[in-house]
Amino acid sequence: MKLCSAGWNCTSGFPAAAAGEARGVGGTGDGTINSPAGDIPAGGTIPAEQPRLAAVDWGTSSFRLWLVGAGGTVLAERRAAEGMQAVPPGGFEAVLRGHLAAVGVEATDAPLPVVLCGMVGARQGWREAAYADCPADPAALAAAALRFDLPGLDLAILPGVARRDADRPDVMRGEETQLAGLLALEPDYAGVVVLPGTHAKWATVAGGRIADFRTVMTGELHALLAGHSILRHSIGDARPSGDPASPGFRAGLARGLADPAALAGEIFALRAGDLLFARHGAEVADRLSGLLIGAEVGAMLAGVAKGAAIGLVAAGPLAGLYRAAFVAAGRPARDLDADVLVRAGLIAAAGRLWPDLAALTPPAHNSAA
Repeated sequence: MKLCSAGWNCTSGFPAAAAGEARGVGGTGDGTINSPAGDIPAGGTIPAEQPRLAAVDWGTSSFRLWLVGAGGTVLAERRAAEGMQAVPPGGFEAVLRGHLAAVGVEATDAPLPVVLCGMVGARQGWREAAYADCPADPAALAAAALRFDLPGLDLAILPGVARRDADRPDVMRGEETQLAGLLALEPDYAGVVVLPGTHAKWATVAGGRIADFRTVMTGELHALLAGHSILRHSIGDARPSGDPASPGFRAGLARGLADPAALAGEIFALRAGDLLFARHGAEVADRLSGLLIGAEVGAMLAGVAKGAAIGLVAAGPLAGLYRAAFVAAGRPARDLDADVLVRAGLIAAAGRLWPDLAALTPPAHNSAA
């Protein structure tokens, strides 16, 4: 992922997480899933304990690997900007083996289980793992994994999830493992989980499964409008500040929340504001960011029951912007850590895929009542 100044994703125009999206395991008593610093050995550290599993989150722009020992303990990790789009044709195996070798894992007579999720299983990825149908529970996701062997490695790529409705089809790939991780940590969780990004996901989790979900192209819309519409004349090369307290973001957020259905007209008003009141550059970029996030949150909350739990899986500036939107809408969201969730989902899936790993459990965390 190419990062611009102020930590914004140059492709989507939306805030990116800190380099490596580094997070850890553990939790706090206030319901935020996060970690104390230094609980995972740095990348390249060779663990003294024999690893039982390699868990890999391999997305479009990033690669993350965790070596897991007995009891679900994370022994070491690797992070790199070697996402699917950076891997040359036929290069997936070499990239994986390179990261495994860096943490001391070589091919042995006893193959190492490797469970993977994310765009590595897409049609343009390493090997395509077909979508599981929604609703889907963690057991169904594991059962639909694509299994294959390489020398010294026993691999399984977890599937994405598809909503096979001709009137409103939808797909996700990668987020389902985070949601499965939430259910591994909190089996009784019921509510909405929001995963912002280039293509934001709003998932309903209930009854121990992913009950429904919807994708909103908020981040991509920002990139298209800022770089390829009439707004490019007002924004130029400016980037959004990523500051939820900026006047531009707050103004756009208020407009978006107030009337999501008026989004198309409000977008043109940003151009008119430049022509009539000399609003341009970063101010317009911030207004556009607030407007799009406000319209997304306002429209999607209309279908969320009053009092329903809302979890927010985001980091960096993007987390602050969405957090501000939920507060402004009168529906504060609980922060959830993406790394904790995806690791928990991968470890739980491995326990279903390999019987001798059934005793592995995701690291415990504290949660709010």
